[in-house]
Amino acid sequence: MADLRGKTVFITGATRGIGREIALRCARDGASVVITGKTVEPHARLGGTIRSVAAEVEQAGGKALAIRLDVRDEDAIKDAVWQAEQHFGGIDVLVNNASAISLTPTLDTPAKKLDLMWQVNMRATFLVSQACIPFLKKSANPHILTLSPPLNLDAKWFAPHVAYSISKYGMSLCALGMAREFAADGIAVNCLWPRTTIATAAIEFNFPEAILRASRKPAIVADAAHHILTRDSRACSGNFFVDEDVLREAGMADFEPYAVAPGTPLFNDLFLG
Repeated sequence: MADLRGKTVFITGATRGIGREIALRCARDGASVVITGKTVEPHARLGGTIRSVAAEVEQAGGKALAIRLDVRDEDAIKDAVWQAEQHFGGIDVLVNNASAISLTPTLDTPAKKLDLMWQVNMRATFLVSQACIPFLKKSANPHILTLSPPLNLDAKWFAPHVAYSISKYGMSLCALGMAREFAADGIAVNCLWPRTTIATAAIEFNFPEAILRASRKPAIVADAAHHILTRDSRACSGNFFVDEDVLREAGMADFEPYAVAPGTPLFNDLFLG
């Protein structure tokens, strides 16, 4: 099976949750991982900093570069990508993982929340991809993987939280367009979304505890991401993958080890079902 040894992987929002888990999965292959995020000092309620995850990456067998990055800052994005390229000599993979969430209806979504979701979700996905693409073009097997849902214009996915849905689908639309735009350059641009809710801070703070218990661990998304990122980039682009489907296709049948509470009926993630 192909691996990511010797590859440089740039991950946004890598200090915890799915981003951290993808970083560690890449590290086990011996990849060089660029850990970006806003958290430099430990947070009172949230674990993980760019430096703590960088240390975990190195312990797992990879190389790490920790960069403080607010993905809303265009100049900071360009500088972080430049640092990554200078430090590791190139960029082979971009994982657009950073995301903001507010599951609020229209009348309860202030402009500040709307702007945050738009800037961190769609706008950052566009700008970080834009900054990385010149370097990805030089890679032998370049990939962009964005953590966003399959496109579905059914109003039921918009009505409860219009602003959040628009921002997440904006990420998916970036992938749809860029996959075609950069096909001739051999850059794979795909999306990945979980079948079930994933036990992250977003679920812990936005949903009842029962849903957290009905979730899977972030490792399932990381394992699916690894299967995608090791494929031939010219033969795998423009897809909207679901983690469980990717792993089933790879031959996996037992998903119970990924469960937070084995035996508990699982809760489907938003945008699926």
